[in-house]
Amino acid sequence: MALALAEAAGGPAHGDVPVGAVVVAGGRVVARRHNERELRGDPTAHAELLALRDAAGAGGGWRLDGATVVVTLEPCPMCAGALGAARVGRLVFGAADPKAGACGSVLDVIHEPRLNHRVDVVTGVLAAECGELLREFFIRKRREAGARAEPGHA
Repeated sequence: MALALAEAAGGPAHGDVPVGAVVVAGGRVVARRHNERELRGDPTAHAELLALRDAAGAGGGWRLDGATVVVTLEPCPMCAGALGAARVGRLVFGAADPKAGACGSVLDVIHEPRLNHRVDVVTGVLAAECGELLREFFIRKRREAGARAEPGHA
């Protein structure tokens, strides 16, 4: 999780929410990425999807059987679906997402019995640190938005 947190710290430099993801396969890190939606102008450029793409490329195929994905924030429905589609073995996440989490908070895509693959999930790893990184980012964003809205600040 420490690697995912370090990766997440790169997102705010280009206006992205600080979420980091690391893919571990065969006992080694094969991919690590952070959100790049703002940077790329791409709604699918979530840390998890970017890391899955890199890991698939490094491994020579889309099946990531037995891989572990470590992410700082509970994946959304899109990312949770991608984890299952990639046949990931385990998901480890830090902070729960009570607004859009799809691994137990709002939805539970990862454990949906009608789907053909389920992912083992470990939650709450360094949750306070992951949550604090997100809180600080949004506090800064609100401050910046307030400063722009004040008269005399063009």
